Amino acid sequence: MKLLTSAVLAVLIGCSSVAANEFQNELTALASGKIAEIAGSSEVVSAVKAQNEQTAGYDQAKIDELDKQWRAEADAADQPMIDKVLENDLSAYLADAQGASDGLFTEIFVMDAKGLNVGQSDVTSDYWQGDEAKWKETFLKGKGAVHVGDLEQDESTQMLQSQVSVSVTDPASGETIGAVTFGVNVDEL
Repeated sequence: MKLLTSAVLAVLIGCSSVAANEFQNELTALASGKIAEIAGSSEVVSAVKAQNEQTAGYDQAKIDELDKQWRAEADAADQPMIDKVLENDLSAYLADAQGASDGLFTEIFVMDAKGLNVGQSDVTSDYWQGDEAKWKETFLKGKGAVHVGDLEQDESTQMLQSQVSVSVTDPASGETIGAVTFGVNVDEL
């Protein structure tokens, strides 16, 4: 029985890898097209630069405190920190971009140089993304970096999606200043 379970698990893992690779080229092309266009927009760049000035002095303890507050608010009726982010100009821009994608983008969120959310189209489960590959594989690698996440199936919608992340670069200096992540409905590619 143990051998059969291992064999089934190996097949499932193998299928998962094949499925993830199946969309790699299309997702990478999307990253260098529409996603790069949004990531390089003046709305994204100016908001990230402004927040980087504000958060430059934050240490890990401050980041952890903010992330803890965000997570607590995510389950609460009163959400002042979350509301402040969702109601900013960048979040409105991202929500419009998501809406204009005709179902291709399931979420969009922008992170600063610390990995903290700057703006988002929908509420994220946490405020700090700096410990995750979506930020590490883009911001830390610099200009032009792309990270394509694994395919995941949303249990409630049965939608197959992947996260595609790219670095955000200041066009004036060429400096990498943040990152942006897009949830992509691969059925819409």
